[in-house]
Amino acid sequence: MQLRNKQDFWSGVMFVALGIGFALGATNYSMGTAARMGPGYFPFWLGVCLAVLGATVAIGALKEKAEATEVERFDFRILFIIIGSVVFAGVVLNILGIYLTVFLLVVLSSLASHEFSWKVAVTTGIFLVVFVWLAFIKGLGLIFPLWPSFV
Repeated sequence: MQLRNKQDFWSGVMFVALGIGFALGATNYSMGTAARMGPGYFPFWLGVCLAVLGATVAIGALKEKAEATEVERFDFRILFIIIGSVVFAGVVLNILGIYLTVFLLVVLSSLASHEFSWKVAVTTGIFLVVFVWLAFIKGLGLIFPLWPSFV
């Protein structure tokens, strides 16, 4: 077998590694049964499903009818932008409140895209702020600082 689709193959390997890691990590918790699930039951089976999905993707990349692709050079700039925006959001959440933090998180992490558009980033940010308000504040009743602490 020849490795034809390197992108799918390495994605599958990553999914297998993550799935096995989560499944093994979940064994530190009580598993329970299907009728009475313990805290480790769901993460264990989710990890197993992720590993199976990854194996399926990786094996599919080895087939002759798989589209031939190459893996591009890894762009560390994108990694730093995404991780930096998440860390920034965690640091400023209590200062800026959930609304501004979510908006800034979306806009800053959108800078990592090769197809960045201010219009799309701002629209997505506003949509996600409304979603956070509906789902977490109104729906689940979670308590977050909503607005900046200095307002």
